[in-house]
Amino acid sequence: MGESVRAARGVAPAAVPADLGAPVTFVLLRHGETPLTPQKRFSGSGGSDPGLSEVGRGQAERVAEALAGRESVQEIVSSPLARCRETAGIVAARLGLAVRIEDGLRETDFGAWEGLTFGGVRERYPEELDEWLAAPDAEPAGGGESFAAVAERVAAARDKLLAAHPGRTVLVVSHVTPIKTLVRLALGAPSESLFRMELSAASLSEVAYYADGNASLRLLNDMSHLR
Repeated sequence: MGESVRAARGVAPAAVPADLGAPVTFVLLRHGETPLTPQKRFSGSGGSDPGLSEVGRGQAERVAEALAGRESVQEIVSSPLARCRETAGIVAARLGLAVRIEDGLRETDFGAWEGLTFGGVRERYPEELDEWLAAPDAEPAGGGESFAAVAERVAAARDKLLAAHPGRTVLVVSHVTPIKTLVRLALGAPSESLFRMELSAASLSEVAYYADGNASLRLLNDMSHLR
């Protein structure tokens, strides 16, 4: 229907979608394996801060090759922990980019649970573990961080990066909890959704953030570059 016909019939013109411009895209990269990863031990920001294993370095090389093929990453931001800085450094060397450190992207401080397996925590701290799994404001034994506290600092880091990189594609090198939290917040999902996502070492996820405040999850736990 033409606009003249619409006017004659008293029909309002079709609304033209607002041009929101290019979104800020976060390419979310979990660091490569460390010696603790295959042992499934709690490894947060309050522990030994391990670097990458030989397997982890190989994973970082493969993800660097995959990202170089995309030719889309324009900025690299990393958690301050060694495994992320090492992963980011390998990718940055391949892409010819610098790495900026963002403290808000560090992994949860797991307190007294650092270095333990889930079974070990269950054996030593059964009540505290049940509470931590059930309530986002519960802290791990020994003064660790709650999921609520992690979400607050991750959201602050996200907002800081969005403001600093309008319309850019940013590689965010981080950990399980911060990446899952960014995905959860993008989807508006409850805190218990953290336990319903799988996030493998050196996997890629992607979230686009638009100027109107909306976000779109484009990719989750992609490991095709490792096969």
